[in-house]
Amino acid sequence: MKPSDLVAKNSEFYNALWAKTYLTSPKRFNTWQLISALLPSAAMRLEVGPGLRPRLPVGGTHFLDLSAPAVTRLQAGGGLARIGQLTELPFADGSFDLVVACDVIEHVEDDSRAFAELSRVLKEGGRLIFSVPLHPARWTEFDAVVGHARRYVPAELLGTITENGLVVEKSAVFGMQSNNPRLLRFAVKGLTEHRSAAIRWYNWLFLPVGMLLQQRLKLTDGLIDLAGVHEVLLVCRRQKLTMTAL
Repeated sequence: MKPSDLVAKNSEFYNALWAKTYLTSPKRFNTWQLISALLPSAAMRLEVGPGLRPRLPVGGTHFLDLSAPAVTRLQAGGGLARIGQLTELPFADGSFDLVVACDVIEHVEDDSRAFAELSRVLKEGGRLIFSVPLHPARWTEFDAVVGHARRYVPAELLGTITENGLVVEKSAVFGMQSNNPRLLRFAVKGLTEHRSAAIRWYNWLFLPVGMLLQQRLKLTDGLIDLAGVHEVLLVCRRQKLTMTAL
C-alpha cells in the first residue's frame, strides 16, 4: 500500500470513529499515574494522534491529528490542536519536554521518518512515551482494518530507538485490545460489514467496559522481555548530544 493510500485509509476510518463520540478524560487511562508525575517538568508538551482519547491533559497541550473532528473537539477543550502528519511535525527542533504517541506510529508507512521527527522536536533530556504492537507473526486482519502498517520486531524497534538518540528508561505491557481470535474476527466482521453500528457499539459500550477492566500499568526500569508481549509502552529519554555524535 502506498503511503498516500494508508493516510487516506486512516483518515476515513478515524474521522468516522471520532465524529459521533465524546472526549475521554486522560485521568481515566492507566497511563495517568505516569503522565501526571512528569507534568511538573513538562511545561511544553505534545501528543500526536490522540483522537478523542488523549493521554495528556487537554488544556495547554499541543496536539497533532489527521482527524478534523478530533482536532475541533480538542480545540474546544483548550488544546492547541492542529491537523497534520507525524512525518512532518510543524514544530522547531527541541520544542518539547514531553511527547506522547500512543497507538500511532504503527499507522505510519515511513516510520523511520516518524521516529526521526519525534526525536527532533524533543529537547535534550526530554521524554518520549509511545506504544506499538509487536511481532509480525501475530498480524491479524484486525491490524489491517484499523490501518496498521506493521507490527514491530523487538530487536529492530530497539535499533531504531537507539539510532534516533533515544534511550529506554522504562517499559510496560500495554494495550486494551483483545487477543482472542474469535473476538477479533467478530470485530473485523462488524467493522467491514456494519461499520457505523460497530463504531457506535465500540464507543458507547466496549470502550467504557474496557476502561473499567484495564489493569494498572506495571512499569519496569529498562526494557522488559518482549517475547510474549503483544503491545509495549516505552518511556524514552532524548540523550544529550556529544561531540562524538556531532
